[in-house]
Amino acid sequence: MTPDLRLDLGRMSLANPVLVAAGTFGYGLEFAQTVPLDRLGAIITKTLTRLPRQGNPPPRLAETSSGMLNAVGLQNVGLDAFLRTKLPELQPFRVPLIVSVLGETPEELAGMVEELDRAEGVEGIEINLSCPNVHRRAAPGSAGQTLVPSIVAQDPEATEAMVRMARQRTGKTLIAKLSPEVTDITPVAQAAERAGADVLSLVNTFIGMSIDTVTRRSRLGTLTGGLSGPAIRPLALFRVWYTARAVRIPVIGIGGIVRPEDAIEFFLAGAAAVAVGTGNFADPRTPLRVLDGLQRYLRRCGANSVEEIRGSVALPGS
Repeated sequence: MTPDLRLDLGRMSLANPVLVAAGTFGYGLEFAQTVPLDRLGAIITKTLTRLPRQGNPPPRLAETSSGMLNAVGLQNVGLDAFLRTKLPELQPFRVPLIVSVLGETPEELAGMVEELDRAEGVEGIEINLSCPNVHRRAAPGSAGQTLVPSIVAQDPEATEAMVRMARQRTGKTLIAKLSPEVTDITPVAQAAERAGADVLSLVNTFIGMSIDTVTRRSRLGTLTGGLSGPAIRPLALFRVWYTARAVRIPVIGIGGIVRPEDAIEFFLAGAAAVAVGTGNFADPRTPLRVLDGLQRYLRRCGANSVEEIRGSVALPGS
């Protein structure tokens, strides 16, 4: 029997639980010639800001052991251009579209969400509260140098204000993307849930650095970047497990998923869906391999759905 992979994620109905993460699949069109988009559970677009952004100075990517640092800085065309030029081109594809957005203030975010709420073809909105490559503040003792990222999702009150303002402006599925850069993610996750988020997306990248020992300079155009890839998977997996036990809303697991087994770990930890991120840079067909492997795993287990295995991790011998 073929497992039934359909699921309700917030207010959306998806054909399967394998998505592509924001910032790793462009606006959804870039790989349309090589990837059958209708096989994906959903596309989460590159994060959009109100106005176009040029992003950070190059170089923006640096390879690390089992991972990658990025300091793209949210380069994007801006919300208006996306709605005018990108969204119409996505209409023919039968794949749910989740648009990722970042607002500088609750009011700006609310306006963006309101526009997306009216946009045909947008089924969900992900609010990016956790990008480590923008909103920098001065580091202690740095004499005004802007070195340290300041992240909304490090503050439960700020998170709640952002999510609540967005919730008031849309009836579509609202996803809050959270940061792993906190001592305890539970208060932030619960704040987002309390404010009306339908789904939590975690984790975003970890803040990291890489230095060229010959030049003694950063390998990035900025001093810090966001670490992603297989190196962060155990860290992300723990945070998904921990959060899924603390909230009632679904969690999308993200972090170093490149093989079917990686995704299955997240489901066993309690994720309702997963999103492939850095793996798309190496091969944009990675989500399809993950999806095929998930189906094989469920058949071997005799499970008819992901829900039958979700959150079933146990200690050895128990």
